[in-house]
Amino acid sequence: MISYLEGKIILRTERFIILEVNGIGYKVFLSQKVLNKIPQKNDNFKLFSYLNVKEKGLELYGFPTIEELESFEILIGLPSIGPKAALEISSLGPIEKIKEALEREDEKIIKEIFNVGKKKAQIIILELSRKIKRAPSKEKPIAEDEAYQALIKLGFPRQKIKEVLSRIPKEVQEPEKKIKEALKFLGK
Repeated sequence: MISYLEGKIILRTERFIILEVNGIGYKVFLSQKVLNKIPQKNDNFKLFSYLNVKEKGLELYGFPTIEELESFEILIGLPSIGPKAALEISSLGPIEKIKEALEREDEKIIKEIFNVGKKKAQIIILELSRKIKRAPSKEKPIAEDEAYQALIKLGFPRQKIKEVLSRIPKEVQEPEKKIKEALKFLGK
């Protein structure tokens, strides 16, 4: 997984940049907000990244902050949101800001963000609200969770483990019980 890049911008377009890192050019998609703020060609640039694996190939998405990357990872997990939409939405800031708009059920903002009609906006509000409520709390990073580490050692994908662990009720604290519950979901 490519998680961070630093190099020179050798090409800048309306949707992506080509970032040269040690002689290799990476095509990195950026949000319009980020593209409007980045330095010009030949300037040094740093970003966090997400490698999206598709049937037709690989796509790399870039983010100036880890918070935007985390927002993107939550958004991309929703069935109604594709990577391009998730990229633009994540540029609005941390998921908490997006969550505030959702809690107010501000359909006007949601329609603008997603460029969709009222009915579709309501579905997205519902899906994203559920996903955000299930997201792990920042009190204890998921990577430090014993159940998470055990499931990684069993060979399950990290993103899938995060999703599954976020579904387990917070009352379940013992690692053994968490693993047992997670295996029920992962076994499907």
